[in-house]
Formats: sequence, structure tokens, C-alpha cells
Amino acid sequence: MPTVATEGQFRFVVYTRENDFEAPHVHVWVGNEDVCRIDLNSGGFMDEPPSGDYGAILRVYRKYAEAIRKTWDNVHKR
Repeated sequence: MPTVATEGQFRFVVYTRENDFEAPHVHVWVGNEDVCRIDLNSGGFMDEPPSGDYGAILRVYRKYAEAIRKTWDNVHKR
């Protein structure tokens, strides 16, 4: 599970084993917990993020979106 970006309490992780039917996405960790996923095609949340972290997660995600997508494509060969 490559961690693509870390900033503050947020860590963005691409899992190496995902279901083929799932859209490209990144898992967002806050501390030691996988709290939500972001769809890489739309940039929207696939799961409800923790209360109060919505905007902060999106700001950090947008900074690293290109690197996250490249990593996802390389890992999943799609």
C-alpha cells in the first residue's frame, strides 16, 4: 500500500488490491484510521469524511491529485 502523500494528520494511500469494478480512488487516513475514499475521476468523496475535515482533506488532496493518479495508474495498470 503505497503512501503517496502525507500532510499534517492526513495520509493518502493507494491500495494494491482493489476490486476491478471500483472507480479509481485513494484512501484517506487520519492518524491511524482509514476514514474515507476519494474518487480520482470526479474528485469527490466516496464515503463521508470525518466531521470538520471535509475542506481540509480536499485542499490537501488537490495539491497531490496528479501524483496520486499517477501512482494509482501505475499500481493498477489501467
